[in-house]
Amino acid sequence: MNDILNLELISIDTFRLTVWNLVSVAIIFVSAYLLVKLITTVLSRTMRTKGRYDGRLQSILQLIKYIIWIFALSFILKALSVDVTFLIASSAALLVGVGLGLQNVFKDFICGIIILIEGTVKVEDIVEVDGIVVKVKEISLRTSHVVSREDKVLIIPNHKFIEDNVTNWTHNRTPTRFELAVSVDYSSDTKLVEKTLLECVQKSTEVINEGRYAPFIRFSDFGDSALLFNIIFWSNNLFRIENTKSALRFEITEAFRANNITIPFPQRVLHKVKDKD
Repeated sequence: MNDILNLELISIDTFRLTVWNLVSVAIIFVSAYLLVKLITTVLSRTMRTKGRYDGRLQSILQLIKYIIWIFALSFILKALSVDVTFLIASSAALLVGVGLGLQNVFKDFICGIIILIEGTVKVEDIVEVDGIVVKVKEISLRTSHVVSREDKVLIIPNHKFIEDNVTNWTHNRTPTRFELAVSVDYSSDTKLVEKTLLECVQKSTEVINEGRYAPFIRFSDFGDSALLFNIIFWSNNLFRIENTKSALRFEITEAFRANNITIPFPQRVLHKVKDKD
């Protein structure tokens, strides 16, 4: 048996590849794979027990996977008797050149590690970055995959989440507040407008209508040609909130017509200037 394990397959100068080397590599690879599988199963079961998806656990799982495979790779190189120190030293100049050319890539790697450790942005979080509202689907070491409200998949470099101003709508796990602007004619009964708007928003199943998150109407200002109102409401439908707002506008339009409340057109006064002789 020892003779078979010590059988040389490749021998080049000081490098020797034996059957035992290949067996060791296989054992390390399978062990790392099984360990990742076990941790994934345990964390998935934990999320099912909680009854909801936990983006932080998913981020932690991703980080653990990277760490396990990094250690596995180092053990594999050691099992193959590859001198990593010699490889790094012999390619130092090359690494410096590559590093200068790939600064942004390395920056994204570091930012990816920071995101996974801090958990400020997690999988399934709804965030606003570069003026676009997206849902995070996957956080990798260099990039993150997100989905926009138009169901487009975007690949965003991780440094965007660290260096830019990012609004995380789901970070505090509480309903989010929204506003819907409405203008009516100056001849309108303001109390009737308030009552009508409140009835419309309370009909929506996507709006929270109880407790401290109950919607209310704000008389915002006297506009140039209209009275300005704002519907203030809270909802858990963060990602598709524009659909909720659209449904409210349909409901408000019908209710205004039924109550003879007019939404005015912008008014402009034109003066004719006589030409001088």
